[in-house]
Amino acid sequence: MRDLTDASPAAIAAERARVAREGVGAEILACQGSDGSWHRVDAPDWLPTLFTMLLLRATGVDHSDPAVESAIARLEAGYQWVEEFRDKPFKTFFEGEVEPCINGGILALGAYFGRPTESLARRLVSEQLDDGGWNCEAPESTRSSFHTTICVLEGLLEYERAVGSAPEIAAARRRGEEYLLKRALYRRLSTGDVAHPAFLKFAFPTRYHYDVLRALDYFGDTGLPPDGRVADAMHLVETKRQTNGRWLLDDAHDEALALPFSESVGQPSRWNTLRALRVLRWDKTRRLQPTGTS
Repeated sequence: MRDLTDASPAAIAAERARVAREGVGAEILACQGSDGSWHRVDAPDWLPTLFTMLLLRATGVDHSDPAVESAIARLEAGYQWVEEFRDKPFKTFFEGEVEPCINGGILALGAYFGRPTESLARRLVSEQLDDGGWNCEAPESTRSSFHTTICVLEGLLEYERAVGSAPEIAAARRRGEEYLLKRALYRRLSTGDVAHPAFLKFAFPTRYHYDVLRALDYFGDTGLPPDGRVADAMHLVETKRQTNGRWLLDDAHDEALALPFSESVGQPSRWNTLRALRVLRWDKTRRLQPTGTS
């Protein structure tokens, strides 16, 4: 409704009010543990907590809904990172842990759900590498990772949206965006070859994994006109459209969710179709620009 049909704010708000009470949003809230975390018997609590909450954010749920606010308050009060993932005696969920790929997701969640964490944002800025991106293997690795970089960029963008003007954050984010744009979102800078075949597969949930559709969806979310260097990536989105107008689910990184994921790999995907349609709509502004601009 918001991204494809230009529905009125009142209509969007009315629909959003249903998310915490019906469908996957309600299911996520219902399976929260009494300690505020989300659980799986085969995974440490931080995994299903982080990635189930990222799915909740993706539903567009209203963070001010009482049921959502109650869930976030329980998580904030009841969770702390285990010793191996913290660098001080006590760290709440929204203070993050030690890896930038995880902390990018935590920052996005805190900002979206009304807990923007300045110390976490500044930590991520301080961990930016010389080439403009981020890597969870730094400082051992001095080259950035597509995977880590997209996670951090999403977190910084949501943080800026929550707090308003943040020049230092914005500057770091632009450097990170340039890291991806120089590589046409999926190519090696040195050779121009596809950096990894998985980048061409459109996955949801994405977990910490990078792909072209995730990158394009991020750039569309910035609100800026498309840079001309996304043209090849946009062409890939167009070629993957099925004859029925939909996009398939190429992969699903759903192994950390606290509830079953409702789509199957190889089948038409509502999540991928929504995201592909909105980046194509965003890309129209690039096509309408005069020749010679980007």
